[in-house]
Amino acid sequence: MPLTLFPAAGRSALAVAFILCASAASAASAADDDTIVTDRPDFVESSAVVGKGRVQFETSVAAERTRRDGLDHRATSTPSLLRLGVSDSVELRIETEGRLHDWTRGAASDDTRGMADSSLGVKWHVRDGGTGGAEGSAPALGVLLHADLTSGARAVRAAGVRPSLRGVAEWELADEFSVGVMPGLASEVGDDGRRFTSGIAAVSVGKQWNERWRSFVELAAPRIAPARHGGSLLTFDIGGAWLLNKQCQIDAGLSAGLNRNTPDLAVTFGVSFKL
Repeated sequence: MPLTLFPAAGRSALAVAFILCASAASAASAADDDTIVTDRPDFVESSAVVGKGRVQFETSVAAERTRRDGLDHRATSTPSLLRLGVSDSVELRIETEGRLHDWTRGAASDDTRGMADSSLGVKWHVRDGGTGGAEGSAPALGVLLHADLTSGARAVRAAGVRPSLRGVAEWELADEFSVGVMPGLASEVGDDGRRFTSGIAAVSVGKQWNERWRSFVELAAPRIAPARHGGSLLTFDIGGAWLLNKQCQIDAGLSAGLNRNTPDLAVTFGVSFKL
């Protein structure tokens, strides 16, 4: 997917974030060893929080494409997450898919755009993981509670408040490998106006190659639901992240859909910085 497929607003947001990222590094104290840990580009969230009094912004551009039944469907968005540290174990979160643009070409054509709904949430870092010996098998744990609000443009907003609850467990393994698991549940509103519960599940395997570069492979089910409620989504994801400095990260990810309900291919590029 060429970069021109991404919205101009998204490309501009990435450029601004990159500049702020460099500014954050310049303003950082030389004694500050608090390296940024992000919740992207993989689907499995980190169990870590940003820390008391800290602010972290994670933004990106994303595009997806599906060709099926004579139709060519594409979508772009600008997913963004603002994280505010309340304490050393709790953070507040404001999240959105940003500017959405969906269009379909073929026997039937459609073009929809607008600002996506926003989500308010909280993350609790329950505990750190073991670092070796008998305690090395103990995972780091986190809990995330979010509520998606009906706050977006009329053309793209979803119905009702949609709460979700996710748990995260992360294991640090030998040779700088790691495994993350994230199960969860979400309450959604169907086309018939009735509420139903969907599942969330993902497992990610990561590798820290050096102090700056890490990569991952992942199997994710962002939505597990029966066919009458739109069916399940299932993806295979790969990607990586590069630390420009201790306060700034750039990243990229690629997803392949594993069933008919999921976009065939999706790609994302992101920038994150911490203050």
